[in-house]
Amino acid sequence: MKTPQKQLLTAAIVVLAIVLVLFKYWDYVTNPWTRNGQVQAEVIQITPRVSGPIVNLPIMDNQSVKAGDLLFEIDPRTFAASLEQAQAQYDMTGDSYLGQVEQVEAAKAQVEASRAAVRQAQSAINQLDSTIEKNKAEYQRQQDMLPKKATSQKAVERAEANYEVSVEQRKGAVSGLAKALAGLNQAQASLAKAQANLGAAGDANASIRKARAAVRQAELNLEFTQVRAPVDGYVTNLNLRLGSNAVANQPALALVDVNSYWVYGFFKENSIANIQKGDQALITLMTYPDQPIEGTVDSLGWGIAQQDGSTGFELLPNVSPTFEWIRLAQRVPVRVHMDEVPEGVALRVGTTASVLVKTGTTDSGEKQ
Repeated sequence: MKTPQKQLLTAAIVVLAIVLVLFKYWDYVTNPWTRNGQVQAEVIQITPRVSGPIVNLPIMDNQSVKAGDLLFEIDPRTFAASLEQAQAQYDMTGDSYLGQVEQVEAAKAQVEASRAAVRQAQSAINQLDSTIEKNKAEYQRQQDMLPKKATSQKAVERAEANYEVSVEQRKGAVSGLAKALAGLNQAQASLAKAQANLGAAGDANASIRKARAAVRQAELNLEFTQVRAPVDGYVTNLNLRLGSNAVANQPALALVDVNSYWVYGFFKENSIANIQKGDQALITLMTYPDQPIEGTVDSLGWGIAQQDGSTGFELLPNVSPTFEWIRLAQRVPVRVHMDEVPEGVALRVGTTASVLVKTGTTDSGEKQ
Protein backbone atom coordinates (compact mmCIF):
# COMPACT_ATOMS: atom_id res chain seq x y z
CA MET A 1 0.00 0.00 0.00
CA LYS A 2 2.75 2.34 0.82
CA THR A 3 4.54 1.82 -2.46
CA PRO A 4 1.58 2.83 -4.67
CA GLN A 5 0.97 5.85 -2.48
CA LYS A 6 4.57 6.91 -2.82
CA GLN A 7 4.39 6.42 -6.56
CA LEU A 8 1.22 8.46 -6.80
CA LEU A 9 2.75 11.20 -4.67
CA THR A 10 5.90 11.20 -6.78
CA ALA A 11 3.85 11.30 -9.96
CA ALA A 12 1.74 14.14 -8.62
CA ILE A 13 4.86 16.11 -7.72
CA VAL A 14 6.33 15.51 -11.17
CA VAL A 15 3.09 16.54 -12.88
CA LEU A 16 2.88 19.66 -10.71
CA ALA A 17 6.46 20.52 -11.54
CA ILE A 18 5.77 20.06 -15.24
CA VAL A 19 2.65 22.21 -14.97
CA LEU A 20 4.61 24.91 -13.13
CA VAL A 21 7.38 24.78 -15.72
CA LEU A 22 4.86 24.99 -18.55
CA PHE A 23 3.05 27.84 -16.81
CA LYS A 24 6.29 29.76 -16.29
CA TYR A 25 7.26 29.14 -19.92
CA TRP A 26 3.83 30.30 -21.09
CA ASP A 27 4.08 33.34 -18.85
CA TYR A 28 7.57 34.07 -20.19
CA VAL A 29 6.37 33.77 -23.79
CA THR A 30 3.23 35.79 -23.15
CA ASN A 31 4.91 38.42 -20.97
CA PRO A 32 8.52 38.71 -22.20
CA TRP A 33 11.07 39.83 -19.66
CA THR A 34 14.63 41.01 -19.88
CA ARG A 35 17.30 41.99 -17.40
CA ASN A 36 19.08 43.90 -20.14
CA GLY A 37 17.46 47.29 -19.65
CA GLN A 38 18.88 50.77 -19.33
CA VAL A 39 17.60 54.13 -18.11
CA GLN A 40 17.89 56.85 -20.75
CA ALA A 41 17.11 60.57 -20.98
CA GLU A 42 17.62 63.45 -23.36
CA VAL A 43 21.10 64.82 -22.76
CA ILE A 44 21.49 68.37 -24.05
CA GLN A 45 24.94 69.51 -25.07
CA ILE A 46 25.18 73.09 -23.87
CA THR A 47 27.00 74.95 -26.63
CA PRO A 48 27.92 78.65 -26.44
CA ARG A 49 27.06 80.83 -29.43
CA VAL A 50 30.06 83.15 -28.96
CA SER A 51 33.68 82.71 -27.91
CA GLY A 52 35.48 84.26 -24.95
CA PRO A 53 36.83 83.68 -21.44
CA ILE A 54 34.40 82.57 -18.74
CA VAL A 55 34.02 85.23 -16.05
CA ASN A 56 31.12 83.76 -14.05
CA LEU A 57 30.48 80.09 -13.23
CA PRO A 58 27.72 79.82 -10.60
CA ILE A 59 27.10 76.06 -11.02
CA MET A 60 28.79 72.91 -9.73
CA ASP A 61 29.05 69.43 -11.16
CA ASN A 62 25.87 67.32 -10.75
CA GLN A 63 23.86 70.38 -9.66
CA SER A 64 20.14 70.62 -10.32
CA VAL A 65 19.09 73.67 -12.35
CA LYS A 66 15.83 75.12 -13.59
CA ALA A 67 15.07 76.33 -17.09
CA GLY A 68 16.47 79.85 -17.45
CA ASP A 69 19.10 79.52 -14.70
CA LEU A 70 22.52 80.96 -15.54
CA LEU A 71 25.03 78.21 -16.29
CA PHE A 72 28.05 80.37 -17.10
CA GLU A 73 28.85 83.82 -18.45
CA ILE A 74 31.40 84.81 -21.08
CA ASP A 75 33.24 88.13 -20.77
CA PRO A 76 30.69 90.60 -22.22
CA ARG A 77 32.94 93.66 -22.63
CA THR A 78 34.00 92.98 -26.21
CA PHE A 79 30.41 92.37 -27.26
CA ALA A 80 29.18 95.47 -25.42
CA ALA A 81 31.73 97.53 -27.37
CA SER A 82 30.59 95.91 -30.63
CA LEU A 83 27.01 96.82 -29.77
CA GLU A 84 27.95 100.48 -29.19
CA GLN A 85 29.80 100.53 -32.49
CA ALA A 86 26.80 99.04 -34.32
CA GLN A 87 24.47 101.57 -32.71
CA ALA A 88 26.77 104.43 -33.73
CA GLN A 89 26.88 103.10 -37.28
CA TYR A 90 23.08 102.88 -37.25
CA ASP A 91 22.84 106.54 -36.19
CA MET A 92 25.30 107.56 -38.93
CA THR A 93 23.28 105.58 -41.48
CA GLY A 94 20.13 107.39 -40.35
CA ASP A 95 21.80 110.78 -40.77
CA SER A 96 23.12 109.76 -44.18
CA TYR A 97 19.65 108.59 -45.16
CA LEU A 98 18.12 111.94 -44.19
CA GLY A 99 20.78 113.73 -46.24
CA GLN A 100 19.96 111.56 -49.24
CA VAL A 101 16.27 112.29 -48.77
CA GLU A 102 17.04 116.01 -48.88
CA GLN A 103 19.10 115.50 -52.04
CA VAL A 104 16.15 113.72 -53.65
CA GLU A 105 13.79 116.55 -52.69
CA ALA A 106 16.25 119.14 -54.03
CA ALA A 107 16.58 117.17 -57.27
CA LYS A 108 12.78 117.02 -57.58
CA ALA A 109 12.57 120.79 -57.10
CA GLN A 110 15.22 121.28 -59.80
CA VAL A 111 13.24 119.05 -62.16
CA GLU A 112 10.10 121.13 -61.58
CA ALA A 113 12.06 124.35 -62.14
CA SER A 114 13.48 122.94 -65.38
CA ARG A 115 10.03 121.92 -66.54
CA ALA A 116 8.77 125.43 -65.81
CA ALA A 117 11.66 126.83 -67.85
CA VAL A 118 10.74 124.52 -70.75
CA ARG A 119 7.11 125.61 -70.56
CA GLN A 120 8.17 129.25 -70.47
CA ALA A 121 10.48 128.83 -73.48
CA GLN A 122 7.73 127.03 -75.43
CA SER A 123 5.27 129.79 -74.53
CA ALA A 124 7.76 132.40 -75.73
CA ILE A 125 8.09 130.57 -79.05
CA ASN A 126 4.33 130.42 -79.42
CA GLN A 127 4.05 134.15 -78.76
CA LEU A 128 6.81 134.91 -81.23
CA ASP A 129 5.11 132.72 -83.85
CA SER A 130 2.05 134.94 -83.50
CA THR A 131 4.18 138.06 -83.67
CA ILE A 132 5.99 136.79 -86.78
CA GLU A 133 2.68 136.07 -88.50
CA LYS A 134 1.45 139.54 -87.59
CA ASN A 135 4.66 141.30 -88.67
CA LYS A 136 4.82 139.27 -91.86
CA ALA A 137 1.26 140.26 -92.74
CA GLU A 138 2.01 143.90 -92.00
CA TYR A 139 5.17 143.79 -94.10
CA GLN A 140 3.23 142.23 -96.99
CA ARG A 141 0.49 144.87 -96.66
CA GLN A 142 3.03 147.70 -96.70
CA GLN A 143 4.63 146.24 -99.83
CA ASP A 144 1.24 146.04 -101.54
CA MET A 145 0.41 149.65 -100.60
CA LEU A 146 3.72 151.16 -101.75
CA PRO A 147 2.99 151.08 -105.57
CA LYS A 148 -0.31 152.74 -104.88
CA LYS A 149 1.41 155.56 -103.04
CA ALA A 150 -0.70 154.65 -100.01
CA THR A 151 2.37 154.31 -97.76
CA SER A 152 5.97 155.41 -97.60
CA GLN A 153 9.20 153.53 -98.26
CA LYS A 154 10.18 154.21 -94.70
CA ALA A 155 7.04 152.46 -93.42
CA VAL A 156 7.80 149.46 -95.61
CA GLU A 157 11.35 149.31 -94.29
CA ARG A 158 10.10 149.61 -90.70
CA ALA A 159 7.63 146.72 -91.23
CA GLU A 160 10.41 144.65 -92.80
CA ALA A 161 12.68 145.35 -89.82
CA ASN A 162 9.97 144.36 -87.36
CA TYR A 163 9.43 141.10 -89.23
CA GLU A 164 13.14 140.25 -89.31
CA VAL A 165 13.55 141.12 -85.65
CA SER A 166 10.70 138.78 -84.67
CA VAL A 167 12.24 135.99 -86.77
CA GLU A 168 15.59 136.44 -85.01
CA GLN A 169 13.85 136.54 -81.64
CA ARG A 170 12.21 133.23 -82.45
CA LYS A 171 15.58 131.71 -83.22
CA GLY A 172 16.76 132.86 -79.81
CA ALA A 173 13.64 131.42 -78.19
CA VAL A 174 14.21 128.07 -79.93
CA SER A 175 17.77 128.07 -78.63
CA GLY A 176 16.45 128.89 -75.17
CA LEU A 177 14.00 125.97 -75.41
CA ALA A 178 16.80 123.60 -76.36
CA LYS A 179 18.82 124.85 -73.41
CA ALA A 180 15.81 124.42 -71.10
CA LEU A 181 15.25 120.86 -72.38
CA ALA A 182 18.93 120.04 -71.77
CA GLY A 183 18.60 121.43 -68.25
CA LEU A 184 15.48 119.30 -67.71
CA ASN A 185 17.28 116.16 -68.88
CA GLN A 186 20.20 116.90 -66.57
CA ALA A 187 17.85 117.56 -63.65
CA GLN A 188 16.00 114.30 -64.30
CA ALA A 189 19.31 112.40 -64.44
CA SER A 190 20.37 113.98 -61.14
CA LEU A 191 17.02 112.99 -59.62
CA ALA A 192 17.37 109.39 -60.83
CA LYS A 193 20.89 109.22 -59.37
CA ALA A 194 19.75 110.65 -56.05
CA GLN A 195 16.83 108.21 -55.89
CA ALA A 196 19.16 105.30 -56.72
CA ASN A 197 21.54 106.36 -53.94
CA LEU A 198 18.62 106.66 -51.53
CA GLY A 199 17.01 103.31 -52.38
CA ALA A 200 13.67 102.37 -50.84
CA ALA A 201 12.03 104.88 -48.56
CA GLY A 202 11.51 104.54 -44.82
CA ASP A 203 12.00 101.21 -43.01
CA ALA A 204 12.33 99.41 -46.34
CA ASN A 205 15.60 101.20 -47.09
CA ALA A 206 18.42 98.67 -47.54
CA SER A 207 21.07 100.68 -45.67
CA ILE A 208 18.70 101.26 -42.74
CA ARG A 209 17.78 97.57 -42.61
CA LYS A 210 21.44 96.52 -42.80
CA ALA A 211 22.44 98.85 -39.98
CA ARG A 212 19.45 97.75 -37.88
CA ALA A 213 20.32 94.08 -38.48
CA ALA A 214 23.90 94.77 -37.37
CA VAL A 215 22.58 96.29 -34.14
CA ARG A 216 20.31 93.27 -33.57
CA GLN A 217 23.20 90.87 -34.20
CA ALA A 218 25.36 92.76 -31.72
CA GLU A 219 22.53 92.66 -29.17
CA LEU A 220 22.16 88.91 -29.64
CA ASN A 221 25.90 88.35 -29.29
CA LEU A 222 25.88 90.29 -26.04
CA GLU A 223 22.88 88.25 -24.88
CA PHE A 224 24.65 85.03 -25.87
CA THR A 225 27.43 85.77 -23.37
CA GLN A 226 25.02 84.53 -20.69
CA VAL A 227 24.46 80.82 -21.28
CA ARG A 228 21.28 79.64 -19.55
CA ALA A 229 19.65 76.25 -19.03
CA PRO A 230 17.05 75.52 -21.73
CA VAL A 231 15.24 72.92 -19.56
CA ASP A 232 15.06 71.66 -16.01
CA GLY A 233 17.87 69.21 -15.50
CA TYR A 234 21.11 68.12 -13.92
CA VAL A 235 24.53 69.45 -14.84
CA THR A 236 26.89 66.55 -15.37
CA ASN A 237 30.56 66.09 -16.20
CA LEU A 238 31.34 69.76 -15.63
CA ASN A 239 34.95 70.48 -16.58
CA LEU A 240 34.74 74.26 -17.02
CA ARG A 241 36.74 76.60 -14.86
CA LEU A 242 36.74 80.35 -14.35
CA GLY A 243 39.01 81.93 -16.94
CA SER A 244 38.87 79.01 -19.36
CA ASN A 245 37.95 79.96 -22.90
CA ALA A 246 34.56 78.98 -24.27
CA VAL A 247 34.58 78.32 -28.01
CA ALA A 248 31.53 79.11 -30.13
CA ASN A 249 29.63 76.07 -31.40
CA GLN A 250 31.74 73.70 -29.29
CA PRO A 251 29.88 71.76 -26.51
CA ALA A 252 30.91 73.00 -23.08
CA LEU A 253 28.88 70.80 -20.70
CA ALA A 254 26.04 68.28 -20.59
CA LEU A 255 22.57 68.82 -19.13
CA VAL A 256 20.27 65.87 -18.43
CA ASP A 257 16.62 66.78 -19.04
CA VAL A 258 14.69 65.61 -15.96
CA ASN A 259 11.42 65.51 -17.88
CA SER A 260 12.59 63.12 -20.58
CA TYR A 261 13.49 59.87 -18.80
CA TRP A 262 12.57 56.55 -20.39
CA VAL A 263 13.85 52.97 -20.26
CA TYR A 264 15.24 50.88 -23.08
CA GLY A 265 14.56 47.16 -22.70
CA PHE A 266 16.72 45.09 -25.03
CA PHE A 267 14.58 42.02 -25.79
CA LYS A 268 15.55 38.96 -27.77
CA GLU A 269 14.17 39.01 -31.28
CA ASN A 270 12.14 35.86 -30.61
CA SER A 271 10.32 37.63 -27.76
CA ILE A 272 9.04 40.79 -29.46
CA ALA A 273 6.50 39.37 -31.90
CA ASN A 274 3.53 40.10 -29.62
CA ILE A 275 4.79 43.36 -28.10
CA GLN A 276 2.72 46.32 -29.22
CA LYS A 277 2.75 50.04 -28.62
CA GLY A 278 0.66 50.79 -25.53
CA ASP A 279 1.32 47.46 -23.74
CA GLN A 280 1.72 47.78 -20.00
CA ALA A 281 5.20 47.20 -18.61
CA LEU A 282 6.85 46.74 -15.23
CA ILE A 283 10.28 48.21 -14.64
CA THR A 284 12.64 47.23 -11.83
CA LEU A 285 15.74 49.34 -11.33
CA MET A 286 18.87 47.66 -9.99
CA THR A 287 19.35 50.73 -7.80
CA TYR A 288 15.86 50.30 -6.26
CA PRO A 289 14.97 46.57 -6.56
CA ASP A 290 12.07 46.87 -4.13
CA GLN A 291 10.33 49.76 -5.87
CA PRO A 292 8.92 48.58 -9.23
CA ILE A 293 7.77 51.26 -11.66
CA GLU A 294 4.79 50.92 -13.96
CA GLY A 295 5.30 51.90 -17.57
CA THR A 296 3.91 51.78 -21.09
CA VAL A 297 5.56 50.62 -24.30
CA ASP A 298 6.27 53.65 -26.50
CA SER A 299 7.78 51.94 -29.51
CA LEU A 300 9.95 49.13 -30.84
CA GLY A 301 13.19 49.68 -32.68
CA TRP A 302 13.17 49.05 -36.42
CA GLY A 303 16.81 48.14 -36.77
CA ILE A 304 20.10 47.40 -35.04
CA ALA A 305 23.68 47.86 -36.19
CA GLN A 306 25.19 45.12 -38.32
CA GLN A 307 28.48 43.72 -37.07
CA ASP A 308 29.37 41.00 -39.54
CA GLY A 309 30.50 42.49 -42.81
CA SER A 310 31.37 45.88 -41.34
CA THR A 311 34.68 47.43 -42.36
CA GLY A 312 37.59 46.26 -40.24
CA PHE A 313 41.38 46.36 -40.37
CA GLU A 314 42.83 47.39 -43.74
CA LEU A 315 39.26 47.92 -45.04
CA LEU A 316 38.56 44.19 -44.93
CA PRO A 317 35.11 42.90 -43.82
CA ASN A 318 34.95 42.10 -40.11
CA VAL A 319 33.28 38.71 -39.60
CA SER A 320 32.94 37.11 -36.16
CA PRO A 321 33.37 33.32 -35.88
CA THR A 322 30.12 31.48 -35.07
CA PHE A 323 29.06 27.94 -34.27
CA GLU A 324 26.78 26.56 -36.93
CA TRP A 325 24.60 24.72 -34.38
CA ILE A 326 24.07 27.81 -32.24
CA ARG A 327 21.92 30.72 -33.41
CA LEU A 328 22.17 33.67 -31.03
CA ALA A 329 19.06 35.84 -30.90
CA GLN A 330 19.69 39.51 -31.58
CA ARG A 331 18.57 42.14 -29.10
CA VAL A 332 15.98 44.68 -30.23
CA PRO A 333 15.45 47.91 -28.24
CA VAL A 334 11.95 48.48 -26.85
CA ARG A 335 11.32 52.01 -25.57
CA VAL A 336 9.22 52.12 -22.40
CA HIS A 337 7.75 55.26 -20.85
CA MET A 338 7.62 55.39 -17.06
CA ASP A 339 4.10 56.36 -16.05
CA GLU A 340 4.93 57.64 -12.58
CA VAL A 341 8.24 57.53 -10.75
CA PRO A 342 7.82 56.73 -7.02
CA GLU A 343 8.92 59.34 -4.54
CA GLY A 344 12.50 58.87 -3.47
CA VAL A 345 13.58 57.18 -6.69
CA ALA A 346 16.35 59.15 -8.42
CA LEU A 347 16.74 58.21 -12.07
CA ARG A 348 20.23 58.23 -13.55
CA VAL A 349 21.12 57.86 -17.20
CA GLY A 350 22.77 54.57 -18.04
CA THR A 351 21.74 52.65 -14.91
CA THR A 352 20.51 49.07 -15.24
CA ALA A 353 16.88 48.00 -15.25
CA SER A 354 14.80 44.87 -15.75
CA VAL A 355 11.73 45.19 -17.95
CA LEU A 356 8.65 42.96 -18.15
CA VAL A 357 6.05 43.62 -20.86
CA LYS A 358 2.46 42.44 -20.44
CA THR A 359 1.41 41.72 -24.01
CA GLY A 360 -2.19 42.09 -25.06
CA THR A 361 -2.86 44.93 -22.61
CA THR A 362 -3.07 47.65 -25.24
CA ASP A 363 -6.28 48.93 -26.80
CA SER A 364 -4.76 50.22 -30.05
CA GLY A 365 -3.74 46.96 -31.62
CA GLU A 366 -1.11 48.86 -33.65
CA LYS A 367 2.23 47.12 -33.76
CA GLN A 368 5.38 49.23 -33.70
